[in-house]
Amino acid sequence: MVNINLTRISSKGQIVIPCDMRGDLKEGDELVIIRDNDRIILKKTEKLSEQIREDLEFARRTGEAWERYKKGQFKEMNFDT
Repeated sequence: MVNINLTRISSKGQIVIPCDMRGDLKEGDELVIIRDNDRIILKKTEKLSEQIREDLEFARRTGEAWERYKKGQFKEMNFDT
C-alpha cells in the first residue's frame, strides 16, 4: 500500500513528516537522505548495513573533495619522493 501526503519546505530547509507517514520514526532518529534527480528517499540509518554507511561516508567525502578541487582549493603533491 502506498501512502501519499503533502508537506512544505520551510525557509530554513526543514520539512515536517506528517503524523500518518512517520510510522516507527521518533525524535532523535537518524535518517539518510538520498537524492536522485527528482526523487528523494529517506531511510532510517539503523536499517543500513555498516558497509553501506561506510560507502555513504566515502561518497560524501569524495563529493566534498571534488567541490574543493573545482574551486582550485587542492594542493598538488608529489608522492614519488
